[in-house]
Amino acid sequence: MKERETTEERLGPLFTPDTLLPSQFFDRVRRRVEHDGERRLMIAVLEDAVDVYRKQAGAQEARNQQLFREAEEWIEDRNRTWLFSFENICDVLDIDSSYVRRGLHAWKERARRGEAAKRVVAMRTDDDSDLRHASGD
Repeated sequence: MKERETTEERLGPLFTPDTLLPSQFFDRVRRRVEHDGERRLMIAVLEDAVDVYRKQAGAQEARNQQLFREAEEWIEDRNRTWLFSFENICDVLDIDSSYVRRGLHAWKERARRGEAAKRVVAMRTDDDSDLRHASGD
């Protein structure tokens, strides 16, 4: 005849600590901190849109103006139904979308006035007396 298990025997393994090596612990912690694939993709999409917006804001050529309009439409769209919408990406990345928009609007106004494309940056050389000017991008 089989003996009945006591409650302690039955629940004992539940409360036994798992053995975990330090390397296993830190691997798990590191994975939580690193960006997963979807998050990296969202960062890349946002970076690309902002980059196109900034570079093409004062564009004169039709193709570059079209690129700007596409980036601007995506950034200005407040629709959240699409997974990779500007609003959703900003939410996932914990970025204030209205703050980004305000900054981009200011950039666009400067570009339209021609200020963003041509700015002068003074650089000091080793002898500290000679100043050289370089145009920034």
